[in-house]
Amino acid sequence: MTDPDTLRTRFTRALEAARAPEGGPDPAPYADNLIARWQEPQRRYHTLAHLTAVLDHIDVLEKYADDPDVVRLAAWFHDAVYLPDRSENEERSARLAERALPEAGVSEAKAAEVARLVRLTAGHAPAGDDRNGQVLCDADLAILASPPSSYAVYTAAVREEYGFVPSDAFRAGRAAVLRELLALPRLFRTPYGAEHWEATARYNITSELEILSS
Repeated sequence: MTDPDTLRTRFTRALEAARAPEGGPDPAPYADNLIARWQEPQRRYHTLAHLTAVLDHIDVLEKYADDPDVVRLAAWFHDAVYLPDRSENEERSARLAERALPEAGVSEAKAAEVARLVRLTAGHAPAGDDRNGQVLCDADLAILASPPSSYAVYTAAVREEYGFVPSDAFRAGRAAVLRELLALPRLFRTPYGAEHWEATARYNITSELEILSS
C-alpha cells in the first residue's frame, strides 16, 4: 500500500528503533521530505510503489539481517535522490542519509551503515558475510521475480523513466544490464531469495533479453 500516512508510520517506527536512547526530533518532517522525493515527476518506476515493495520484502527477509531497522532506513534513502540521466544517484542518496540521520537522532555509526548500504545498491554485490547488505539488495531486486504481468509493468515503467534515451540505445543498454545480471552466480543472496526468487527472476530476465534482441 502506497498511502503516505501508512508510509510515514513505517518510517517513524524504523527511525525510532534505530535512534540512540535519548531519541531525537519529530520524525514527521524527515518522513515528509523523503515521501516528497519519492513522488517527484521524473519518476516512473522509482516511486512510492517501489519503496513500499522494497520495505515489504525487507519485512519478509528481516530475520536474515543483523539490524533490520537500519536496513529499512537504507531502503528509504536508497533512491531518495534520483535523476534518470545521472549516474551518481546512489552516492548523492548516501550523502543525504549521512546528513539527515544524525540530525534525526541516529548514531553516527548507524548513519554510516545506512549510507554504506545505500551505496551498495549501485552494484548489488554484497559480501558473503554482509547480512544487512544481502537483505537490502535482495529486497531491491525482488521485482525481477514478479509474475510475468507485473514484470511487464516494471519494464514498461523503466522504459518510460528513460524516455529521453533513443530506442536503439536503450535496448542496447538495457540488454547489457540484463546480461550482467544473468552472469552473476546468484542474483539473490539470502536463503529465502535463493529458494523463492532466483529461478523466476532468471526466467523473466532471459525472456526480456530475448525480446530486446529480436
